[in-house]
Amino acid sequence: MTADVIVETTSGKVRGGVERGVSVFKGIPYAAAPLGPLRFRPPQKMAPWTGVREATAYGNMSVQSENVFRLPSDLLKIFTLAGRQKLDEDCLYLNVWSAGMNGGKRPVLFWCHGGAFITGSGSSPWSDGANLCRTDDVVVVSFNHRLGALGYLHLEDIADGFAGAGTAGVMDIVAALEWVRDNIAAFGGDPGNVTIFGESGGGAKVSVLMALPGAKGLFHKAIIQSGPAVQMADRTDGTNTARQVLAHLGLKPEQAGELRKLPVARLLEAQTAVLAGIAQSSTADRRRLGFNPVIDGKIFPGGPFAPAAPAVSADVPLMIGSNKDEQTLFIGHQPWVTEATFENLSEGLKPYLGARTAEVIAVYRKAQPLKPADEIAISIVSDLGIRSLSLQIAERKLAQKAAPVFVYLFAWETPVLGGRLRSCHTLEIPFVFGNVETAALTGDDPARLALAEKMSRAWLAFARHDRPGHAGLPAWPGYSTAERATMIFDEACRVENDPYGIERRVWETAP
Repeated sequence: MTADVIVETTSGKVRGGVERGVSVFKGIPYAAAPLGPLRFRPPQKMAPWTGVREATAYGNMSVQSENVFRLPSDLLKIFTLAGRQKLDEDCLYLNVWSAGMNGGKRPVLFWCHGGAFITGSGSSPWSDGANLCRTDDVVVVSFNHRLGALGYLHLEDIADGFAGAGTAGVMDIVAALEWVRDNIAAFGGDPGNVTIFGESGGGAKVSVLMALPGAKGLFHKAIIQSGPAVQMADRTDGTNTARQVLAHLGLKPEQAGELRKLPVARLLEAQTAVLAGIAQSSTADRRRLGFNPVIDGKIFPGGPFAPAAPAVSADVPLMIGSNKDEQTLFIGHQPWVTEATFENLSEGLKPYLGARTAEVIAVYRKAQPLKPADEIAISIVSDLGIRSLSLQIAERKLAQKAAPVFVYLFAWETPVLGGRLRSCHTLEIPFVFGNVETAALTGDDPARLALAEKMSRAWLAFARHDRPGHAGLPAWPGYSTAERATMIFDEACRVENDPYGIERRVWETAP
């Protein structure tokens, strides 16, 4: 970085730098460190500081386990979804990239990192916001927040003094949005034009934010990338998880206060034990198991998209989509997939599909007759947990007749690892941010550069104009249940009406 840039925030002055024409600020605290008596409590206001605070390095990442999704070693080498910073409870920091500091009203893109609600960070090189700012005149924000038990342990129904503990992590996100409202103009951004976007768990965070009354007015558009959250944990779900944590630690509910005194490593150990006990299930079910924001009827009233889209965000335009082969990342290397034949496929899929196993396999085999058994398995599990739920959210949002909805399908296949990942979960992130040249997951196919340009400009157009269309793409109509226009992002981008429609209808008839 060259040249100091000093900005006055509501808590004090911060010093960033300029990197190839983009002003960059990293590690700005947006709330008080949630330590000691503040553990499990909603975020508190940051105390002002004197002098100038350095903002040139990312802040701590939230406490988390390594490789929680148990990815194989060859994939881990090219999978850099999290940063490399210190893990600490003191993790409430955000980062700002700005195309200019001259007081212009630039669209703000607020990135929610993935990793379910248990891992990840806003410091991944994939989501560095500088190239988005170089592509258009915008401001990009990323952040860290409490994860796992520290952010989502719903104790308030079994112990005193833990009100809001089951939503503390998502309230961190609201606090970060409030910081944007109060400070982003000083960084050249428009607090009246904020787009929240996120992938996987980040998409689930966007889904939840759309249902929070406390977040109303803090954002104005939303993008959910491969992270649909239709239904989250209820109070019973959250209490069950909390009881499991207490039991692992040898504590009774009346001893829950000890949780604020235990070393964080003990909490992480208990969290890991609880997660290990979660049976194989679809992504839809996983949103209700383990550590997730809990629908408490107050901070988080319900949904997010069950039984309908949330009224509180009815006027917010939505872009939503998924990747063609999502689950190659998670199950593509597992023996039941790699060794799948049409004779043993039912056995592998039964934990996901139950009584519908034979029926669903038959439909997919007829619709995709050239696909081998392993690819049929990936298609089914990908659609079950992500694509079908994304389209369900799109339909429920459309039913409000209050804001446009745009749907995409990312179909470009990466050549890395012999091509086995195809169009896997997370692959679109470096394309959205224009960071494919530094993301090993995308390989070295020159075609990826043109696609990244088209995709990043679509996200930027949506943030600026409420519509993702631009001159580099075919005309992209809004989604409707009559035509189901879907932008296919591939080497040749195109719009198709109701792609994979036969497979889509399988999930509409699900009980």
